[in-house]
Amino acid sequence: MAVAHKGSISMGLVLIPINLHRATLDKDIHFNQLEKESKARIKYKKYCSHCGKEVGPQDIIKGYEYEKGKYVIMTEDDLEKIKTKRDKTIHIIQFCKISEVNLIYFEKDYYAIAEAGAEKAYELLRQTLLKEKKVAIAKTVMGQNEKLLVLYPTKEGIIVKTLFYYDEIAEIPKKIPKLKLDENEMQMAKMLVENMTKVFHPEEFRDEYQARLREAIMRKIQGKEVVTADSDETSNNVIDLMEALQRSVKLSKQNSESETA
Repeated sequence: MAVAHKGSISMGLVLIPINLHRATLDKDIHFNQLEKESKARIKYKKYCSHCGKEVGPQDIIKGYEYEKGKYVIMTEDDLEKIKTKRDKTIHIIQFCKISEVNLIYFEKDYYAIAEAGAEKAYELLRQTLLKEKKVAIAKTVMGQNEKLLVLYPTKEGIIVKTLFYYDEIAEIPKKIPKLKLDENEMQMAKMLVENMTKVFHPEEFRDEYQARLREAIMRKIQGKEVVTADSDETSNNVIDLMEALQRSVKLSKQNSESETA
């Protein structure tokens, strides 16, 4: 797997050289855009808005529009000059409980892999975090952005999670009203939760829509028509909340019993 970012974790005076590898895979089916009549690929060209000439990567530089139509040029050398030594490390700022970090701040995950010779310091950090049940809050510059990070210990290694900043989180568009709930409805809801509670095993889940999409594509390749997917979902047109809860509890109990049978 390609290295997404190279750096070092700095914890006080301890420096741990690491490489970051993406922790997720894109397994979605991606479609190409085609011209309706010829079925040929639609391609996009980069061209100069002044002379209309097509340009390649070697002809493109970075510019910031500070006034309408006026740009200041920033070279790669300029961007490197403003990075401090601290920016080039994943410097730990503090430690905290993972429960103190709201899940809405999580952006991307990376595997932190220690470079040769840094394994002992890496393992010291990982085991200490596990024992203390803490995570590390850190910062580093990736590309042209300073990233806020969480260093999360696991039994296998350390996961680096990039975080959104506080001012990047949008406000809730509408406040949820705090309504008084009926005790019987609460009890039924509690029963539903209890009936549907079991240990989470991520390997049991897969993208079922993508599987149906792959099957539909294969049918089209073979010259067959796409078959309408059957739905075994129960009717959801129950208006009364209590009735919906009762039916849900009954269904969840039946499912639970069939799984244990």
